[in-house]
Amino acid sequence: MTDALVIGAGPAGLMAAEALGKAGFAVTIADAMPSVGRKFLMAGKSGLNLTKMEPMDDFLAAFGAAPPQLRAALADFGPDAVADWAKGLGQPCFAGSTGRLFPVAMKASPLLRAWLARLDGLGVKLRTRWHWQGWQENVAVFDTPAGRQTVSAKVTILALGGASWAKLGSNGAWVQHFAADDLAPFAPANMGILVDWSDHMQRHFGAPVKAVKLTAGAQETRGECVISARGLEGGGIYMLSRALRTGADLHVDLLPDWPLARVRAALSKPRGKTSLSNHLRKVLKLDPVRIALMSEFGRPFPDDIAPLIKSLPVAHRGPRPMDEAISTAGGLRFDALTTGFMLRNRPGVFCAGEMLDWEAPTGGYLITACLATGAKAAQGAREYAAGL
Repeated sequence: MTDALVIGAGPAGLMAAEALGKAGFAVTIADAMPSVGRKFLMAGKSGLNLTKMEPMDDFLAAFGAAPPQLRAALADFGPDAVADWAKGLGQPCFAGSTGRLFPVAMKASPLLRAWLARLDGLGVKLRTRWHWQGWQENVAVFDTPAGRQTVSAKVTILALGGASWAKLGSNGAWVQHFAADDLAPFAPANMGILVDWSDHMQRHFGAPVKAVKLTAGAQETRGECVISARGLEGGGIYMLSRALRTGADLHVDLLPDWPLARVRAALSKPRGKTSLSNHLRKVLKLDPVRIALMSEFGRPFPDDIAPLIKSLPVAHRGPRPMDEAISTAGGLRFDALTTGFMLRNRPGVFCAGEMLDWEAPTGGYLITACLATGAKAAQGAREYAAGL
């Protein structure tokens, strides 16, 4: 028997293991993959955005109608705590102009190495290629390279991930071990959308669309997106995930800082023999990418094209496949958990991370919530163990 078993070695599981190890628990981590933190490492390939330094009310707003348990976890382990934690691992951070916090090293690998060294110093045991197969009474069962293994623990924390990027370990297969009533269906979040481009758009594949406002349903954002061979992706699109995956139309304001009257006044200047594209470039200062979008979705042009500049409808076929999404909505419902993140129908078992039914945009919110729920589940586990 071990004091604590943590199943899943992403940010939530590693944070839970760290908190329990510091509290004096003998901790074993079991993960199905050959190495730990694979999705965490992938997140750091273009710069590891750990959190966003902003007022807590603004930070919480990014999570929408977050349940009380999640709000409490984020209040206890928010952006400042994340920054202090990274610094404690020897990874100083800096905040960019938008408040997004990055390690000075930018990559995830130095932080992960320091984290694993800390866990090793706490005596935490790590088992890889251990595939969780559910429960045999109150004992966790695993398929391992050495055959079937069982682990009995005083407390167990499940941090099994969502259902995107299966090759990195998050495949959602764990849902088979839970009652259907305790689960919300998985759905893609922070995902690109599919667009059937005409041939003339090929030269713009990979180009960023800057200085626009994107609107889908009741959601809107100022941000960038990228034209890809299959559609649109990037932070601006990800912010609209909730609306886009439910079929909302997408509209792009190509000049969000210009009121409609100003656009009309600029377009009314004599055009002469100048092509419409050149006219848009000269009087509106539109770059080639925004002009291409106008040509793609605005034809046939009406006599008054100013409203199209301010609200260009972008035809799309909905989300890209869930396994390509950065994260997922859905998972284990919070009403299946106590305020301490313990499963109501399985005392001593706690849950954390992306396996829970919450959703947030990229920009540091995802990693922070995983760390926060891991810490909160560990707190619940300590309190439960103390009462045994």
